[in-house]
Amino acid sequence: MKNKRSITLLQKTSKAFILISVLLILFSTPVLYFFISKLMEQEVEEELYSRSYRLEHYATENGQLIELPPVFEIVKTPRLRPEILKDTLIYDPSQDETELFRELSTFRTINGEIYRITVRSMVVETQEIVVITLVYFLISLALVFVIQFYFSRAWNRRIWKPFFRNLEAMQHFSLQAARPVELVDSNIVEFSELKTEIETLTSKVIYDYNNLKEFTENISHELQTALAIMQAKLENFLNESAISDQQFEELSNLQRHIRRLANLNKKLVLLATLDQRQKNDYQEISLNDLLEEMVINFREISPVEIELEKKKNLTLFSDPELIQSLIGNLLSNAIKHTEGDGPIRITIDHDRLEISNPGDAELEDAERIFRRFYRKNERSKPGSELGLAIVQKICEVLQYNVAYHFAENRHFFRIIFN
Repeated sequence: MKNKRSITLLQKTSKAFILISVLLILFSTPVLYFFISKLMEQEVEEELYSRSYRLEHYATENGQLIELPPVFEIVKTPRLRPEILKDTLIYDPSQDETELFRELSTFRTINGEIYRITVRSMVVETQEIVVITLVYFLISLALVFVIQFYFSRAWNRRIWKPFFRNLEAMQHFSLQAARPVELVDSNIVEFSELKTEIETLTSKVIYDYNNLKEFTENISHELQTALAIMQAKLENFLNESAISDQQFEELSNLQRHIRRLANLNKKLVLLATLDQRQKNDYQEISLNDLLEEMVINFREISPVEIELEKKKNLTLFSDPELIQSLIGNLLSNAIKHTEGDGPIRITIDHDRLEISNPGDAELEDAERIFRRFYRKNERSKPGSELGLAIVQKICEVLQYNVAYHFAENRHFFRIIFN
């Protein structure tokens, strides 16, 4: 039983590619942001140290102190202290707002005096560079993924093309065609080996099928001929010989069994050859007219009452012989297994046919009712027990739906014509 919606191979690989790409982007973006931020922070600190050194060197060489608040300042201090590196908020007159700065304070002795050299760099500019760099990286990465996705998809389609063509050939393969499946070769080792194995397998299947078909036809012909001869000789014997009542009863019973075997043989042959029916035998069939004719015929041979209700006029485009066999087997089954009072009811609707007959109780193993040689119990009336198996097989060939259910002391068989 399938619980998940099936998708194609290319969709599956594309879905995996997209999922991996999204995960990589989600993982790499914060890592990249952290890495660039740290890298820019180190660059800012190196620049601060470089500015501090240049200011100290200039003041030492020229004896002049240069200040440009708030970028750098030099002020006297009473004593030397360790350098201080921190973030600070300072009002920037040029921007007319308070900005976040990275600040480095170093303490140096210049010309016999102790000074505090403070240099600053605006952090906002650094963050903007990081964000811009990250945005361009993501755009570039997205373009690379899109190009790689379509290139990979096209490449995969080209690689898998022999597989898909061979799969299509296998989907159209039919035993009735009586010729091996035609597959395309590939330079991929696995596809080439698969092609060889499929050709070997299908050739063997065709060979075995033809042998089985020939065997079935031969044995069916031989059985039918032998049964016909036995039937004819029995009829001649019954008509021409002077026999006792007991002998007549025994011979009549034997004749019934021969007829049953002949009927069984015909139904088995029908089951074996249903798949070989050709659609060029299809024609328009008025199900209403066909049922009226069949009901009249069944009323002549059966005492069971049959009611026909036609809610809609239903016309099918199908094989008339198979439709007649389908309805005939359903009616025969209904007549044979009618229990209690009540008629057999046949209802025709716009897309379905329903046949019901009276019954004492629901079948305990209803799921097996369409199996070959199924019998309700040991006391069931003898017969070929193939009628419902033929019904199901015909529905499979014609792509109809058949279903059974029990309600209101009646057995219902419903055929939905797709």
